Amino acid sequence: MTPLAAAVEAAFAPQGPLARADEHFRPRSGQTAMALAVARTIGQGGVLVAEAGTGVGKTFSYLVPALLSGERLLVSTATKALQDQLHARDLPRLLGALGLPLRSALLKGRASYLCLHRLEHARQGGAAHDPQVLRALALVETWARGTRSGDLAELPGLDERSPVIPLVTSTRENCLGTPCPHWNACHVNQARKEAMAADVVVVNHHLFFADLAVRESGMAELLPTVRVVVFDEAHQLNETGVQFLGLQTGTGALIAYARDVLRTGLEAARGFADWLILSGNLERATRDLRLTAGRHAPGSRLPWPGREPQGVSAVAWQPALDAVAHACHALVSALDGVQEMAPDLARLRVRGAELMERMAGFTRPCGPDAVRWLDIGTQLRFVESPLDIAQTVRSRLLGVGEGTTGEAVAPRRAWIFTSATLGDDAGLRWFTEPCGLEDAEILRVDSPFDYARQSALYVPRGMPHPADPAHSLQVAALAGEAAGRLGGRTLVLTTTLKALHAIGAALQQRLQGAGIEVLVQGQWPKHRLLERFRQGSAAGRAGCVLVASASFWEGVDVPGDALQLVVIDKLPFPPPGDPLVDARSQRLEAAGRSAFRDYALPEATVALKQGAGRLIRHESDRGILVVCDPRLLGMGYGKRLLAALPPMRRLADGGAFDAALEALTRTSTTDCSAP
Repeated sequence: MTPLAAAVEAAFAPQGPLARADEHFRPRSGQTAMALAVARTIGQGGVLVAEAGTGVGKTFSYLVPALLSGERLLVSTATKALQDQLHARDLPRLLGALGLPLRSALLKGRASYLCLHRLEHARQGGAAHDPQVLRALALVETWARGTRSGDLAELPGLDERSPVIPLVTSTRENCLGTPCPHWNACHVNQARKEAMAADVVVVNHHLFFADLAVRESGMAELLPTVRVVVFDEAHQLNETGVQFLGLQTGTGALIAYARDVLRTGLEAARGFADWLILSGNLERATRDLRLTAGRHAPGSRLPWPGREPQGVSAVAWQPALDAVAHACHALVSALDGVQEMAPDLARLRVRGAELMERMAGFTRPCGPDAVRWLDIGTQLRFVESPLDIAQTVRSRLLGVGEGTTGEAVAPRRAWIFTSATLGDDAGLRWFTEPCGLEDAEILRVDSPFDYARQSALYVPRGMPHPADPAHSLQVAALAGEAAGRLGGRTLVLTTTLKALHAIGAALQQRLQGAGIEVLVQGQWPKHRLLERFRQGSAAGRAGCVLVASASFWEGVDVPGDALQLVVIDKLPFPPPGDPLVDARSQRLEAAGRSAFRDYALPEATVALKQGAGRLIRHESDRGILVVCDPRLLGMGYGKRLLAALPPMRRLADGGAFDAALEALTRTSTTDCSAP
């Protein structure tokens, strides 16, 4: 046994430092097994892919060996919220327990930090005339006088959707760089300096891949100094990566550019050009371009295999693009003559040139192994995306080819990829194939929970097919009846926004006056919805039902009796007609494989496992999972989906479901204090 392995075993022992530091700590064989596998990977280098079921304690499993190894560590999480939790709670707790004097740092993207230069000019923009924006801006200005980090997550009372945030933060495009008068005091620069000096650095997947794409956040400088890299919640890695490794722009960026030039031109170069006409021409041409796309449902993705997106007039599209290019070129040309007058003008000149180059990229053929589409919303978003991140991971991370700095990556670097859900087969192919990790060591650690005792699965018979318009109303009826008996404590997960709105509205109507509050995603910010839902009926408040979609299928942790029923409306297959889904399916079919068996079904399986994982979060939790999709029992592939779910006991019929609900009303699961 290596010294590191011995130290890891000692840390997790019944009388070890973790047990002494926390009276609720209990040794778990799966947690120790994963920690030893991480220690082995750190010692010999290489790649470990570890699926650790809910309750294993995977965070301690990778942190303990990584911290005890003495190696410099980079941890990447799926979201900024998880990043904050890891840095503010888990790391200090472990460093204290292990007695390690290590320094940790948090590093986020530009949009998370206050920009002192943009704060100075925030009141001059048109949006600052809105009373709501002015109130938020005053809050930021007061906080700015005392903050050390400049991390807006530390500002209480600021909604993450607030329109003031873009006014007081910078982007790669509008940052002035070294000419900025606040360069030395810049919060982004300070965060990067702290990261370079730290023993443990916590980032997020978005920042990691954004930096691989543009090499701007300092990761290219940081990564070569790190020997151990951990990707937590790694199941999101592929979808996050493809967002940044392609090409993107849109009408929103063009309009923002036009308005920034107008404001800065009038401030710093009034009279040197007719900024009002020039910026107005670009904004008008951009709005005309938006009109050429026609009317489509918000969120639609139009495939773009040729010169113009499908469903868009070929006659109108190219002239509209040419008009935008001409108006943008006129603005950049005007900036040519005045860029020496102020750093803001020089940066706008560069920004305009980059914007024109990105727009021009969409007039050229789509790259190989990529897919292009047009996102439809209030604005248009042009997207060209790789189908996966496999080649990038192999060549730029693992050292198969060139490293991130142009030199071979150190061969003994340890890469740890972990999540509660990474696939449904022994090789975890759903994760390893698109991430280029087919040669990695695979470890699967089962959850320690007693699912057969703690939970039950019910698939109601007689439910309409999900394509039937009556399906959502039937789901709402079942969820409403059950939530009424439980006094709330219900999470309804939907696969589409249409179902979200239909089920949410039906439940609000059904439970009105029943002493149960129905929360619907989109009505409040996510953190407020979850905060209220976790409160449940505590302190005399009404019980809660939460109806949600998309991001609520994962990363939502509601232990205890605030959540005892999870209702899933239908099996979460990838959306048909989505350009990225179709391109991935076509690639598999061209290789002689089945797009359904090798892509659609694994995608649905992993998503279903994620949704089901919201129910049982602690050894004392009790609950029922309801999947309102008859295909789970009636189709052959249902067996694969059922096998992937936790081993819950099965409820055969409505009578058994009623009895299980009745049993929940007689029990309480308030003891959720253990780690």
